[in-house]
Amino acid sequence: MDFLKKMFAPVDMTDGRPWEKILLFTVPMLVGNIAQQLYSTVDSVVVGKYVGDNALAAVGSAGPILNLLIVLFVGISMGASIMVSQYFGARDRESLSFTIGNCITLTAIAGAFVMIVGTLVARPMLVLLNTPESILDWCTSYLQILFLGALGSAFYNILSGILRGLGDSISALIYLVVASVLNIILDLVFVATFHMGVSGVALATIIAQAISAFLCFMKLMRMKNLFDINKGYMKWNKNYANNIIRLGVPSGVTQAIISMSMIIVQSLTNSFGEQFIAANVIVMRVDGFAMLPNFSFGVALTTYAGQNIGAGNLERVKQGSKQGTLLAVVTSACITGLILLFGHHIMGLFTNTEDLVQLSMHMMQILAAGYIAMAIMQTLSGVMRGAGDTMTPMWISIFQTVVLRMPLAYGLCYLTRSAANPIGNKYMIQVSLLLTWLITMCITIFFYSRGKWKNMGINRKKEA
Repeated sequence: MDFLKKMFAPVDMTDGRPWEKILLFTVPMLVGNIAQQLYSTVDSVVVGKYVGDNALAAVGSAGPILNLLIVLFVGISMGASIMVSQYFGARDRESLSFTIGNCITLTAIAGAFVMIVGTLVARPMLVLLNTPESILDWCTSYLQILFLGALGSAFYNILSGILRGLGDSISALIYLVVASVLNIILDLVFVATFHMGVSGVALATIIAQAISAFLCFMKLMRMKNLFDINKGYMKWNKNYANNIIRLGVPSGVTQAIISMSMIIVQSLTNSFGEQFIAANVIVMRVDGFAMLPNFSFGVALTTYAGQNIGAGNLERVKQGSKQGTLLAVVTSACITGLILLFGHHIMGLFTNTEDLVQLSMHMMQILAAGYIAMAIMQTLSGVMRGAGDTMTPMWISIFQTVVLRMPLAYGLCYLTRSAANPIGNKYMIQVSLLLTWLITMCITIFFYSRGKWKNMGINRKKEA
């Protein structure tokens, strides 16, 4: 019983061996992220197997638009995680309570906005992207259902971010695993039994996300030994709300720009036809798993840096950043190796079409080396964000997507045009992404080494 209590308690990352605390925090979060990735992956597998390759293409084509409109949640979640980790490290109960309360209020506002706007713009955006007529209706219904259920997704992402900021990655994991299992069951029931197609997988997803959000909220309600949660703390407080927005906006803007670039590149992808779209969907789903160690260690180092900056221990932050980056690189290399080794079988889970499997596998082989570069980029960016410097990673991401990703994708396709391939070599989309990752890694290392992030902690400019 004592072991379970300790396991589910918030992790204080301000003492003990850095690599051990980072690893213990990351492992359950990584498992949780794998469970979350299963949402979209199972959706794709079920529609690919039970409905067909065009349905698989429809689910994937909707992704960039969905990501664009949930950037509000990304921003609030990042701002919440940074503030919560720093106030937790500083043992400031009142500030922690106001931060959590205002996060809940901001999430409700953002969720209502996305529900309304997303539902209205879904079809016009798909038409603007030259989505093939054969999958347009499926894409539209899939997106509109997800947007109508956006509050569940919003609250899960923000509340799990708060739990991680407190050092509790275990609870969010448990709740997400429960929701993921439910999502898989509902996918099979709605699609295989009731034949609801892509609408069925969307409905399954929003139900599962709403349940995971409810479980996270109930967990926070039981943590009154660390903070207070009531109407008074949920009432709009200008200082705390502004700080959440100030710290979160760069991450939200970053995600928005990345999503916009994905939308623009998706338009190029769509020009290669339904089969290439479907192959790209398969690659994105597998790519999601390959990226999980990078994102997980990045978030872990955000929490680690935040708590130790809040405690005023800069040397411990530097030590942890080196050890955490090494862990991320080794983990990413192992997972990427497994994907390459068993890739043909993995791709075969999504479709029965052998040509589609081969096309997807070749695309993944091009990207493989980039995952190591992303491990370094994500961990160092996580340290900078946790210390309060959210602007530098934002500008790096803007450069990555606007100056590198989009021009390289269109430029390389243009330069490889031929009579046989009038649009260009389709593999240039993956080549451009690989080059983007490698260049961005070098830029991130440079700005981390400059050290601006070392003087950005919010407690150095404490609210009045």
